[in-house]
Amino acid sequence: MKLVVQVKLLPTPGQASALEATLRACNRAATYASQVAFAKDLKDRNGLQREVYADLKATFGLSAQPAVRAVKKVVDAYATLQANLRAGNLGPPTSRRYRRAAGAPIVFRPEAAQPFDDRCLSWQYDAHTVSVWTVDGRMKGIRFACSPDQLKKLVEYRRGESDLVRRGGKWFLIAACDIPEPEPYEPVDFIGVDRGIVNLATTSDGTNYQGRRLSRYRRWQTRKRAELQAKRTRSATRRLARRAQKERRHATHVNHKISKEIVSVAVGVPPARAKPRAWGSTGRGIAVEELGGIRERVRLRRDQRDTLSSWPFHQLGQYLAYKARRAGVPFIEVDAAYTSQRCPRCGHTERANRPDRDHFRCRRCGLAGPADHVAGINVRDRARSAWVFVTAPAPAP
Repeated sequence: MKLVVQVKLLPTPGQASALEATLRACNRAATYASQVAFAKDLKDRNGLQREVYADLKATFGLSAQPAVRAVKKVVDAYATLQANLRAGNLGPPTSRRYRRAAGAPIVFRPEAAQPFDDRCLSWQYDAHTVSVWTVDGRMKGIRFACSPDQLKKLVEYRRGESDLVRRGGKWFLIAACDIPEPEPYEPVDFIGVDRGIVNLATTSDGTNYQGRRLSRYRRWQTRKRAELQAKRTRSATRRLARRAQKERRHATHVNHKISKEIVSVAVGVPPARAKPRAWGSTGRGIAVEELGGIRERVRLRRDQRDTLSSWPFHQLGQYLAYKARRAGVPFIEVDAAYTSQRCPRCGHTERANRPDRDHFRCRRCGLAGPADHVAGINVRDRARSAWVFVTAPAPAP
C-alpha cells in the first residue's frame, strides 16, 4: 500500500533562499509549459516535452531532469482536470465553474509543490541530510527532522519521487513509501462502527467516541470566521485561510486517534497512552456503514448545512480502511439502510423504534438502549452475513 512520509527540512538562511528561488523558477516554467500545452493542445508528455524542453532550460534556468519533471507536472495536472470534468466534479458543461476551468490554461502558484526524482534529490539517512538540485547548483547537507518510525519507513520502503513543499514559511519533503500489506486473517467476529455527528463513532462493544468537543470547536471557528469575513480586508482573508487549515488539522488529528484505537481493539492490542477500556477479543474485523452520496440524498434546513458539510465521516472511514489494511484486519462496508430503526433481537424495523436521537426502544419486543450502540450492533450483524458472501468461493460454471 502507498503511504506518504512528511519530514521537516531545517535549511540555513542561504539554503532556504536557494530552495525558494528553485521552487519559484520551477513553477514559472510549469506555467509557461501549461500555456503552450493549452494553446497547441499538447496533452501528451512526449509532444509537450519536444515543444518546450529547450525553452525551459534556456529561459528559466532548469537543468535537464528538473525540466522533465516540470513537463510531467503539467501533463499530470491536465489529466487530473480532465478526470474531474468527466466525473462532473466541476458541475455541468454549462456551469460557470466548468467553463472557467476548461477555458483557460492551468496556472501554478509561485510556491506550489515541486516533485524531484532520485536524480535531483538524494537522501543521506545516517546523517539526516538531503542533497537537492537548485538553480544555484547542487545544495548538499540540508538537515531534516523526523521520528524514528518515519526514518525506518524511508529507509526500507521509499520509492519514486519526493515533493518539495513550503507551507507557512517552513520547508517539508513528502516522500511516497510502498509498504507491503499483510494478508487479512479470517475474522472470528466483527466490530460494528456507527458514525454520526453528535457521536463521531460508536462501536458494537458500546465504546462511544463523542464529538461534542469537536462540535464546540467547529462552532467557535464558525463564529470567528463570520467575524473575519465581515471585515473584508486582505489581512482577514489570509487569517481565514490559516484558520481553515488549523481546523482541518484538528479534525484530522481526532479521526486519526479514533481510527487507531478501533483498529487496535480489533486486533486485541490497546494503543499506547490510551485510557483503559474493555478490550475485545483478538482476531475481529471492522464493519462500517456505506454512507456514500449522503449529502445528495438528504434535504436539510439552512442551519444544518454547515454541520453536515463539516462532518468528517468520510475521512474517518478512509482512515479506518487504510489502518485496517496495514494491520491485516478485515474491513467491510455494509448497507446503512434502517440500521438505527431495526431491532437487533427480533428484527422489527419501524421509525417509531427510535423516538428521539439518543434512545432506541423496540415497539415489538421492548428492547431498549442507546440508539447509536444499537446501530453499531446492526452493522456488526450485517457484516457477519455479508462476509460469508464476500469470501464464498465462486460457483463452478
